Amino acid sequence: MAKDTEKLIRQLSLISYLMAERRPVTALEIRRDVEGYSGMNEDAFARRFYADRSELDSLGIHLTVDKPIDGVAEQENYSLRQEDFHLPAIAFSDAELAALHTALSLLDGEFAYAEPLRLALQQLSWGRPSPLRAPDQRSVALGITASAGGHDLSQRLAKIETAIFRNKTVVFDYYTMQRDEVGPRKVDPYHLLFRGGQFYLLGHAHERGALRVFRLSRIRGKVAYATKAEHDFKRRDDFDPRVYSNRAEWQFGEARGTAELWVSERIAWLVERHFGRYGTVRAIDDGIVLETSYADGRLLAAFVLRMGEHVRVLGPPELECEVADRAELLECRHRDGGPELAPAVAPAPREEDETTPTRSRGADAVIRPERFARLVTLASILIQAGRAGERLDAGEVCERLQFSDAELREDLSVLNVVSFGGGTYVLYAELTDDGTIEVDPEPYADNFARPARLLPVEAKALVAAIDLIGEHLPEGSLASAREKIVDALGADPTDQLHIASAGGDDSAVARVASGAITERRMLRLDYYKPNEDEFVKRVVEPYALVNGREGWYVATFDPERDDVRHFRLDRIRHAEVTEHRFTPRPDVDPAADVEG
Repeated sequence: MAKDTEKLIRQLSLISYLMAERRPVTALEIRRDVEGYSGMNEDAFARRFYADRSELDSLGIHLTVDKPIDGVAEQENYSLRQEDFHLPAIAFSDAELAALHTALSLLDGEFAYAEPLRLALQQLSWGRPSPLRAPDQRSVALGITASAGGHDLSQRLAKIETAIFRNKTVVFDYYTMQRDEVGPRKVDPYHLLFRGGQFYLLGHAHERGALRVFRLSRIRGKVAYATKAEHDFKRRDDFDPRVYSNRAEWQFGEARGTAELWVSERIAWLVERHFGRYGTVRAIDDGIVLETSYADGRLLAAFVLRMGEHVRVLGPPELECEVADRAELLECRHRDGGPELAPAVAPAPREEDETTPTRSRGADAVIRPERFARLVTLASILIQAGRAGERLDAGEVCERLQFSDAELREDLSVLNVVSFGGGTYVLYAELTDDGTIEVDPEPYADNFARPARLLPVEAKALVAAIDLIGEHLPEGSLASAREKIVDALGADPTDQLHIASAGGDDSAVARVASGAITERRMLRLDYYKPNEDEFVKRVVEPYALVNGREGWYVATFDPERDDVRHFRLDRIRHAEVTEHRFTPRPDVDPAADVEG
């Protein structure tokens, strides 16, 4: 039997034994009664027991250790309180559960953390209809799903995720755009940030002796551990990831100075509403002045040029020169007809039939949950079925938990030898020839008949999924569900993974649009078109909220134009739900033209 499998049997049996005994037990009793320890000598038991306790502790399962006054290790007593293993009951409303169901249906098979997300929702929805069987919906569509983005990026993300969890220093080659060169990096990884469709690593760079931000798509080759040690570093106590998630794109890195930007009265409302939080705003006669710190003059210059004549740099002088130089370069490159365009290429034909899946289930879900979590979730499903006297369809179980037939057989064989001690086993499950699972739970199986606490990667996946979708679901509120989940966990898991708020968004406008979508009412918009520098008024049929590379949109059908139109939320100056209802058009595809 593989060492990892032996370890899982020991750990699960240890939990079962401690919770079944409901009293402090000694190390000698554990060595004698717990599956996997009895055949070890004293030194081997001491090493394995310490390692198992440490690993359970890292998963959030804390054994209580009662030490005697004289400090003799052999006389220590160990116990596991119910609240240190079981998840506290969470009183979700029907609307909150509907919102969580929709979140999974939107992200399943696309989200990099989709697999631990499924396990987390299985635990949270205990005793309710499974969110893994939620009906399809069309009120929200996602072009940006926080997928890993290809095989190489998937491997890097998985390695870095593990390194953050284990406090392991990593080494890799990195492309620096400003210098147009590739060089080696040695980094203590602290935090993952998803922002603007990209994953970023925040960590201590050994070469600079300071905190730096690395975009995963600019890492070249493989990510490797710097040493073979179990742990390499301890994260700085003063590190606060929220500081980085709330920065503008030009504020990543060490601050070079503070810029003063004049903003015309025409778009002052837009800049103050969506960029005011990145600095300070003061009103003047012909608009506003935005003062904002910056680390990357190139990105700030791009923001200024994007706004055209309505934004101008007042200082410092070096930033004024940088913007002027880039404007001159743009004018030069577009002189005499501009750059030659490549010939248009027709899109490749799509061949789809009823048997072709529309989503790549699990293809981009690169972060695998710990097998421990999978086993605990499977045990709870099996015990539930056994007590109800039901047989489970093996194919449905594999689909529900997204693992293969071989993995199911392996997991069943492990659970069948997990015991409470003294030859009393948690359950017995047999995969029969007709493809069903027959379960006979033992009397003490109550310990796995309640949802277990979410492991760190499950908690991260769940809260990250909520933050990715935000307040864009007509089905119910994810914000209140998030608050209840964090209270039950006892901490906010954004400490290691954070999904930054998307650009091109407006939560107030999103709520108005969601209400119109739910009620099938026409939506009146006052919209700013930056390319034409004009405001237009539209009355449209709203179908869905859709996110893309540039932000969130409301996808609509415009009767006046007789076509589908997408309006970016941050450019909507005012939105109002009218009294007029509309009948949905079956041929409207809300996400058809949004780039993801």
